[in-house]
Amino acid sequence: MLSKNIEKALNNQIKIEAESSQIYLAMACWAEVKGLEGVAGFMYKQSQEERDHMLKLVKYVNERGGHAQISALAAPNVTFKSFKEMFEELYKHEVFVSESINELVHISLQEKDYSTHNFLQWYVAEQIEEEAMARTILDKINLIGDDKGGLYLFDRDIVNLTVSSASTSGLQ
Repeated sequence: MLSKNIEKALNNQIKIEAESSQIYLAMACWAEVKGLEGVAGFMYKQSQEERDHMLKLVKYVNERGGHAQISALAAPNVTFKSFKEMFEELYKHEVFVSESINELVHISLQEKDYSTHNFLQWYVAEQIEEEAMARTILDKINLIGDDKGGLYLFDRDIVNLTVSSASTSGLQ
C-alpha cells in the first residue's frame, strides 16, 4: 500500500514523464519540418519511450493500491533557433528528470517504502543512460560546428546512436 505522500510524488512523476514525451514529440515535429528526418525519427522514438516510462508508473501506482492521476500538461517549446539549442534544452530537461527521480528515491527511503525504492532503481539507471546520451549528442554537435556536411552525417547517423553508460555496461 502506498502512503499518500508517495502516491502524490509518483503522480507528479507521471506528469513529468508525460511532459517529457510531449517535449520529445514537439522536438520531432520541429526537426521534421526542418528536413532533419534522422533527428525527427530519433525524437519520435524517444517520445514513445517517455510515454512508456509514464505508463510503467501508472501501472505501479494502481497496482500498489493508489490511484494514478492524469493531469494537464505544460505546453512544450515548439520552436528552436538551432538543432544545437534544441539538444541543449533536451539535456537540461533530462537533468531535471534525474533530479526528480532522485527526490522520489529520497522520499521512498524516508517513508521506508522499500518496494517503491526498489521499483525506482530502474528509473535511476535509465536516467544515467538518458543524460549520457544527451551529453554524447551535444559533444557530437560541438564537433560538427557549422559544417553542413557534418550536420547531414549527424542527421543520418543519429538513428543508430547507442550510448553505453556505467549503468548498462558489463564493467564492474
